[in-house]
Amino acid sequence: MTADPTRPLPEWWNAQGPQGPQGPPPQDRRRRRRGPLIALIIVLVVLALLVVSDFAAKAYTENRMASQVQSSLGLSGKPDVTIHGFPFWTQLIARDFKTVTVTASNETINVHSVGSGLLKISNLDATLNGMHIHGTSSATVDQFTATILVTFSSLGDVGGIPSGIAMSADGPNQIKATVNVLGLFSTAATVQVTQSGPNQISVKVIDFGGIPASALGNLADFTITIPKLPAGVTVQSVSVTQQGLQITATGQNTTLSQ
Repeated sequence: MTADPTRPLPEWWNAQGPQGPQGPPPQDRRRRRRGPLIALIIVLVVLALLVVSDFAAKAYTENRMASQVQSSLGLSGKPDVTIHGFPFWTQLIARDFKTVTVTASNETINVHSVGSGLLKISNLDATLNGMHIHGTSSATVDQFTATILVTFSSLGDVGGIPSGIAMSADGPNQIKATVNVLGLFSTAATVQVTQSGPNQISVKVIDFGGIPASALGNLADFTITIPKLPAGVTVQSVSVTQQGLQITATGQNTTLSQ
């Protein structure tokens, strides 16, 4: 039987649309599949650019903060500054930083003493909680805490102590100063280290151990005064460790300026 060309198409055929039962052309189907992928790639690119700009702004701000800390503490070089928290942009816009840490090693600060006047810091670790930026060259810190390590040799230099005296820990606030006598035998004096003021450290022999005072030089009694500390920061404690002298300084509502 020959099909009647004028006969209407079946309903199931009409339901397929003008393309017939095969659906849209293959290129249209591929285009629809690529649409969500392209959108995802655009989103990922935008996020990557935001992350890169966040890190770049963070690095620039950390460098500016390092200059402020160097100036406020009178350090010979820039310390390493790390701003904690992500994203950084939200903190920068608010000009408030929750936690900032500062580290430095082998730097010097000017002090008043009978020796070189330059106190070499072996290690500096500071934590600044609640840092608020004002303008372009100053900041206030809610809570400032710093720990400084000064080696025995650096203590000897700043105190103008004669060479040949070996110092070592002899308790939480005492140093043993050993002197070799004519290469035949050694004897030791006991030195006490105390905090004598908001920014002063006293070093004094409390037991000469038979050593003439002249042989110990300034070690018999001298004071180190740290003249440049940020406003509101004072020395809180001084202790003797196996590595040297450990100084802890704290402050509230501290001002840092460049």
